[in-house]
Amino acid sequence: MTKHKVTKAIFPVAGLGTRFLPATKSIPKEIMTLVDRPLIQYAIDEARAAGIEEFIFVTSRGKSALEDYFDRAPELESVLTRDGKEHLLAILKQTNMESGAIAYVRQHKALGLGHAVWCARRLIGDEPFAVMLPDDVIAAEKPCLQQMIEAYEDIGGCMVAAMEVAPAKASSYGVLDIDKDMGALVSVKGMVEKPKAAEAPSNLAVIGRYILTPSVLTNLNRMKEGAGGEIQLTDAIAEEIGTSNTVYGYRFRGQRYDCGSKAGFLQATVAFGLARDELSAEFSEYLHHMMAQQKAAQ
Repeated sequence: MTKHKVTKAIFPVAGLGTRFLPATKSIPKEIMTLVDRPLIQYAIDEARAAGIEEFIFVTSRGKSALEDYFDRAPELESVLTRDGKEHLLAILKQTNMESGAIAYVRQHKALGLGHAVWCARRLIGDEPFAVMLPDDVIAAEKPCLQQMIEAYEDIGGCMVAAMEVAPAKASSYGVLDIDKDMGALVSVKGMVEKPKAAEAPSNLAVIGRYILTPSVLTNLNRMKEGAGGEIQLTDAIAEEIGTSNTVYGYRFRGQRYDCGSKAGFLQATVAFGLARDELSAEFSEYLHHMMAQQKAAQ
């Protein structure tokens, strides 16, 4: 059973972020801030904690600010050093990426998540790799990708992060058809992308963390259109079912926030704000005050 170490991760960030217009007219959605850190920083920190060493970004036009974010800022570093602001300097340095650790490839047409992953194929080669969607921010004591890589090192194959969703919302996700439920892990006998609620094989949905074998990229070479007329990553993973690369769903421990939606972004802002020691007391008091005012007005 193949259990190579996972050291590469693909971050598909080519989307236009139209749900967040007009903000995303001038800035990539991935650097919109959740409290005081961009969404992409949460994903990078999670990847680093899991042992990822090479970071591959699939971008598009208008993403130069995202690339600049990971570059050094000598003038700002100089000012912080001069003013003795060591704490802020340490925070700033966490955003820097070592030379050669980060790469960018372009997705010239919006043909789906599967196509975005395929665009990075030459940088992956013949190695297992992770895929991380920055829109999915996961609060967890042990980072989600780290949980998955530890499970992958035991069992191999392909692995997708999964969580139970309300049946009525299954049509918004890729959904697993479960073969064997082993608790945190489930073996998969089928995957359906965005099924109608009545046709969903379960309520166990795929969310934006994957560990995949390079054979998935071979499947993507065939470029079959799936749901929505796009090339679906779920379809390419499903082709591995029944091969030596068994497909597993992993029920991660943590809370996922869909920061690709306005409501999810606001929910994450509240949750992460309340989790910060320096903000929680004042922020909690404000929220209680707002709720009291709303209740009184009803």
